[in-house]
Amino acid sequence: MKKFFLLIAAISISVMAMPQKGKVTSALSFIEQGQLDKAKEAIDQAKANEKTANWFNTYFAQGRLCQEVAKSTDPKFKDLCPGDPLQEAYTAYEKALSLDEKGALKKKIITGMVYNNLAVDLYNQGSKQFEEKKYDDALKSFETQIKITESDKYAGAIDTGMYYNAGLAAYNSGKYEDAIKYFQKCAELGYQGVNTYFQIYESYLGLKDTAKAEQTLLDLPGKFPNDKNVTLNLIDLYIKSNKYADALKYINKAKQDDPQNPVLYFAAGIIYLNQNNFDPAIEELTKSVEMKPDNYDAEYGLGAAYINKAADMYTKANEIMDVNKYTEAIEAANQVYAKALPYMEKAYELKPDDVYTMRQLQQLYYRLRMTDKYNAIKAKADAAEGKQ
Repeated sequence: MKKFFLLIAAISISVMAMPQKGKVTSALSFIEQGQLDKAKEAIDQAKANEKTANWFNTYFAQGRLCQEVAKSTDPKFKDLCPGDPLQEAYTAYEKALSLDEKGALKKKIITGMVYNNLAVDLYNQGSKQFEEKKYDDALKSFETQIKITESDKYAGAIDTGMYYNAGLAAYNSGKYEDAIKYFQKCAELGYQGVNTYFQIYESYLGLKDTAKAEQTLLDLPGKFPNDKNVTLNLIDLYIKSNKYADALKYINKAKQDDPQNPVLYFAAGIIYLNQNNFDPAIEELTKSVEMKPDNYDAEYGLGAAYINKAADMYTKANEIMDVNKYTEAIEAANQVYAKALPYMEKAYELKPDDVYTMRQLQQLYYRLRMTDKYNAIKAKADAAEGKQ
């Protein structure tokens, strides 16, 4: 009689569990029919019953629901999975897998390409978030995509581009260490060639680790011997770090390979200008302007070089005690100011709303006693700065 009682109890328990498991089956059916609100109601009922609260299929259904909510354009379904529905879907699937001791669900997920589809959904979501400049959210989407595709529930080849996407999202989020991690993975896989290393370099700059940034670039000629951008990035780094001698060394090297590149002469000119070495600055910037006319930066830089040289000449002239020699020195300085004028006027033509250019022209017109032009440019500069 005791065994008979236990058998009856077992049958009773099984029968009691069936209606609740039926709720999960109904939920999956509702999801297929697009009746997501009814699916949510059925899942909640299953979760509320102790017989199915920790049943793996309950959480599988939860994952399916959230994945469909993410795809739905019907606003009434958006609150069914608050937060990020795709992240909730992944969490639900993972919980379902942890509850499935026999492993049947894992086979179902693999054969049904469930994780493959979720990875695609996360990629699409991350791409949209990136375009909307929601970089933190995009990073989260791409990182979950990576977890899925690296798992043994994913059927197919790994998309290397997902690491690059995650790196870009991390970089734009200011999470430079994460960016380096993902870009280094790309480098290991040979993805995007030298550009991946440039991203690592930029990420180290983001961390203000100029030593590792520099070393990243110095290692590249051995890997990419014919890439001119390696040298250009080294030049840029040394200029930013005020290592002018190193910058000039690489500029001269780059000139040998690319003698008609106006950017190289511009960079050299600005270095000399920053060192108050005016004549070499003027020589380099003149070549840059000749190679590429109508470039604002070069035109302004050359005008500034003449202005700074003339100002230096004025300072030295004020130390001369002899009246005649003083007059000669002032006249020579004014001649240098005059040489600045066409370049600064060209810069103003190229950027007519730039206040700095207006103020430089104002100074020149004053020095050269061009009263009408002085008054006109001063009025415009004052108006641009909101002065009365």
